[in-house]
This record gives sequence, C-alpha cells and structure tokens, in this order.
Amino acid sequence: MSSYVGVVVSDPWLHSQFTQVELRTLKSKFNSNKTLLDRFTVGDLPPVFAKLNAFSGTFDEDEIKSVLDKSYSNTTDQEVDFETFLRAYLSVQARGVEKSGGSKAFSSSFLKTSTTTVHHAINESEKSSYVSHVNSYLRDDPFLKSYLPIDPATNSFFDLVKDGVLLCKLINLAVPGTIDERAINTKKILNPWERNENLTLGLNSAKAIGCTVVNIGTQDIAEGRPYLVLGLISQIIKDAEELMGLAPEKVLLKWMNFHLKKAGYEKQVTNFSSDVKDGEAYAYLLNALAPEHSTHLALETKDPTERAKKVLEQAEKMDCKRYLSPKDIVDGSANLNLAFVAQIFQHRNGLTDDSSKSTSFAEMMTDDVETSREERCFRLWINSLGTATYVNNVFEDLRNGWVLLEVLDKVSPGSVNWKHANKPPIKMPFKKVENCNEVIKIGKELRFSLVNVAGNDIVQGNKKLLLAFLWQLMRYTMLQLLKNLRSHSEGKEITDADILNWANRKVKRVGRTSQAESFRDKNLSSGIFFLELLTAVETRVVNWSLVTSGETEEDKKLNATYIISVARKLGCSIFLLPEDIIEVNPKMMLILAASIMYWSLQQQSDTESNVSEDAADEGDANSACGEISNLSLDEEASESSPVVTTADEDKEEVNGDGENNNDA
Repeated sequence: MSSYVGVVVSDPWLHSQFTQVELRTLKSKFNSNKTLLDRFTVGDLPPVFAKLNAFSGTFDEDEIKSVLDKSYSNTTDQEVDFETFLRAYLSVQARGVEKSGGSKAFSSSFLKTSTTTVHHAINESEKSSYVSHVNSYLRDDPFLKSYLPIDPATNSFFDLVKDGVLLCKLINLAVPGTIDERAINTKKILNPWERNENLTLGLNSAKAIGCTVVNIGTQDIAEGRPYLVLGLISQIIKDAEELMGLAPEKVLLKWMNFHLKKAGYEKQVTNFSSDVKDGEAYAYLLNALAPEHSTHLALETKDPTERAKKVLEQAEKMDCKRYLSPKDIVDGSANLNLAFVAQIFQHRNGLTDDSSKSTSFAEMMTDDVETSREERCFRLWINSLGTATYVNNVFEDLRNGWVLLEVLDKVSPGSVNWKHANKPPIKMPFKKVENCNEVIKIGKELRFSLVNVAGNDIVQGNKKLLLAFLWQLMRYTMLQLLKNLRSHSEGKEITDADILNWANRKVKRVGRTSQAESFRDKNLSSGIFFLELLTAVETRVVNWSLVTSGETEEDKKLNATYIISVARKLGCSIFLLPEDIIEVNPKMMLILAASIMYWSLQQQSDTESNVSEDAADEGDANSACGEISNLSLDEEASESSPVVTTADEDKEEVNGDGENNNDA
C-alpha cells in the first residue's frame, strides 16, 4: 500500500480525531504562535483559540480559559507541544458540543456512538457541495454518466470513489491534463489489480498537483473511508485554481484583491471566511469581472443572506454552477468559499496574456516558463517530504534558509545542528545569512558541488543558484534511496551511470531495441525508450496499442503524457511535466529513470542478488563514469560567476573547455 507523509501525530487515537485539512490548519496556527512567542504555554492558548473559526462566536477568552483550567489548572506555565495543543482543542470542542445541547449547529469533527467508538463526523454541507460539483461537471463524462447524478443523502459518493476512476477524473477537472485518461482502467468490473492501479495513479497525481496526502494508501480509498475521501477531494477541488503551480489560497487572494482595488473596494480580503461572509467583496468582484451582468442590488441589500443570494444569482449568469448556498457564504465556510472563488477565477479571471492590455497576466506572474516549471517541480517535491513548513513559493519561502535546513534534515537525518539555526520570523538579515551559510556547509559535506557559492546568494534570491542547489538535493535523495536498496555494495555510491546502465540492460533483456546514450540523448523525446523500460519492469502496465511512433510533436506529447501517468499508476512519485520529456530535460530524465529503478528494485524479492546480477552483466558500472558525466547545473556561468554542478567531478568540465553547456 502506497503511503505519503503529511501532518502526522504520534498518538494514533489523537490522529484519528482530525482530518488532514484540520491538521494542516491547526499545525499552521500552532507553528505561527510558537514562532511569535519565546515560550508557547498553556496560558497562551485562550486568546489563540478564541480567534479560531471553529470557536468564534461560541466562546470568548474567559470561557476558553475556564474550560482549560479544568484540565490544566496547575500547568498553565507548561510549554505546549503540538499534541498538547490538539488535546486542548478537543477539550474546548467537547465543551462546545455540550453548550449547544449536542446539536450539529456547533462544528464538531467527531461523533461518539453508543459504543464510545470515535468517528469523524461528515460535514454534510461540504459533502453535498462536492456531490453537486461532481454531478454538474462530470455529468457528460462517457464513463461516469451512467452513475450520475449522485444522491447526496446516500453514501453513493463514497462507493463511487472506491475504484479510483472518479478520483482521477476530479484531478483532471481540477488541473486539466494531469492524468492521461488512456491510463485509467475504466471497465465496468475491475479486478483488484486494476482498481489498485487506478487508486495509485490517483494518489500520485494528487500529490503531483500539490495535495498533501497524509498516511493514505490505496486500501483506505478502496474502503471508502468518508473523512479521508472528503479531505482529499476538498484539496483536489481547491487545487483547481493552482495557477502556474503557485499556492492556491495566496494566488486567489492576490488575484481577488487585485480586482477589488481596481473596483474601488477599500477593504483588504485576507481570508475566505470572515472577510467574505458579508458578501460585499463578492458583489464588487462580480461587478468588475462581468459588467454585462452588473447590478447594484447586491450592494444595496442590507441583509447578508439576501446579498449572498444575489451574488450567487449573478455568478450563475457567468456559468458558475452553484455548489454552495447563501448560508455557506454567511457562515464563512472557508473551504466552500475558496472553491467558489476558484470557480469564478476559472470562468472569468479578468486577466489576459496580451501585454498591450492594461490588466495583463504578467502583472501577477513574471517568471519565465522554464524557471516556473522547475520551481513547481521542486516545490511539490519539498512539500511531499512532510516538512513542518509548507512551501508556497520556492524563490520566496527558502530565502531565510530555514526550510532548506528542514529539507536537509529530512533527506540526511542528523546533518543539521539546530542549535546553530535561527528560527523564523527572522528580522535581522545576518541571521538569514547564518542559516544559509549552514545550508551551504551541509551541502559541501554531502559532496554537492558549490564552487564560489555563499549563503548570501540564497538570501539575495539568486534563482539560478537556488534551483541548482535544489536539483542536487533531489538527486542526492534519489541516489540515497537506491543506495539503501543495494546493501551489498558496502558503501559504494550509486552514480548516474549506474542508473543509465541499469535502464539499458532492463530494456535489452526483454528483447526491446531502444538504448539511451545518455540522459541528454535527443532520441528520448519520442518516449519509446521509457515506455519500453516501463514494460520491462512490469509487462502489463503499458498498452502498446495506445503508443505512437513519437515522430511528430503531437505524437511525442501523447507518449510523454502517457509515460507520466503509467509511471504514477505503477507507483512512482514523480513531478515532471510532458514538456520535460519532449525537450529531453536531462535532470528530469535522470529522476524519471531513477524512480522507475527504485520501484523495480523494491518489488524484487531478493534485491541484492538481482542487483548483483545486473552489475555482472556489463562489468563494474564505474567504468562508464568517465564516459557518462553527471549532469551539470550551471554550465552557462562565466569565469566570474559562481559555478554549481551536480558532482565534484563536473568542476573541471564546467570550468575547463565548457563544451557541455547546453543544459541550464
């Protein structure tokens, strides 16, 4: 069963009380307060909890203090860790249920049955909204239309998710083109293997669009566990507005305020709950985006519910199908409001690619395409590691060095001396430089090639050097995973040459003819080599009737999208895009081959003997190291510029004749 790390609580019972969405929200709140205070204690909790949406309007600080005093009367000076924070939250929440007479009016994340077994409550409003979303947008889907519409009053929604098809379709609805639908098994009756393939494809693809998948495996979805299904689907629907790979909430807030300011709205929207519950911001936004449907009735209406109703009516005229109610807006339902704004953005974002227009896409997005692709890849990879800090933008969030230290500690446990680290928020620039100098120091200890690179380069936001460092970090992580599977090697490092030789031998062994000269081999753009490699590691995974010759650009793209989906369907966690294969991005070619190799070796019952056999076929793979160089990352650097490469052996090549400088 595939599993992914998100916000994890060591106590299984405590972990079971929260959805992943709740855990991420509470973890973020906990981290921000712990950062702001020298010591975050039980005595600090009442004002923090009073500001949470779950308790707003139900408790004031004194009432929360009274509730906590019953459990923590003698320990108000006790420092709070995350588990204590969660337990205290549950204590206040339980009091809220009592206060409301046990009614559903109070938002509770759990219900107790007569046997006192604790289960997650299903937010019926959210469930109904997601069902409406599916019914509206997938009603014409060739496979799903016979199962739709779903009745939100039943559990049909959770039953339909079990075979993985709906999950894959929703991901493509959110971020079109993420999954090649030719890779989805869509028979009426699927065997367990086919069902598991669909679910694996869905989970890996959800991860690839930025969803945090916490301890969820294919079996969890196959069992249709409601709170896990809703938690995952809420993230997928929110990611519909993932603009060029940026964080959804921040981009939409930026986009919304961008238009509101132009429309004369004087307030700043900072969240999708309290700041939009009166409906005024929506009224201004819709009038600005769709002047042909403009009406002042919503703004003139004093009653918030009535105003919300008019806002939704206006949105429907823009073809935004309704999957939240006026009450959801007035109640400040953050998830549903975020999804609503994402839907407005998809239908009418008011931006254009035409630079001659006053409101251009470039006003909000300035990165070149290639840089944005790499930033997206590394950001998604970092977030998949389960670090405490969620990265929204690599170029901004990594400049203080803290996240890089977290990543280094994940991929090389014990490498970071946290006593030397400065925790955010960091106001003094030299403290950021200290963190980044520590990052460079550890990188050199891990044998990264960091010639003339200093911590200040990261602080200053040198994009090229930061991407180069992250590439070495990703490559190091992949090679260490492979090395750990080769325990017989007695410390022998895995090289790029080992991976290439392994891939070529695998393809050759099954009677296929493709061979790759290097990860820069332009013939890789056809996709045939990787499809043959996937067939070599799992004979039934590729449907060759769907494969093209890969000669035209269109055929290459068809093959590339199919490769990515088939690899994810197999179980590979990868973050590249079809363009990386078509353009033969050597860094991504290496990671793709290494990911397939890692999956293959994991499946072998006797890893050591199989790898030894591989090595014996062609002799020592090290003999090829001189012929197949590791990928250089900064070949375009001038003599005065810092040089960053993937391995120490590359220094001479980059600083010398500079022949290999076609891969920025």
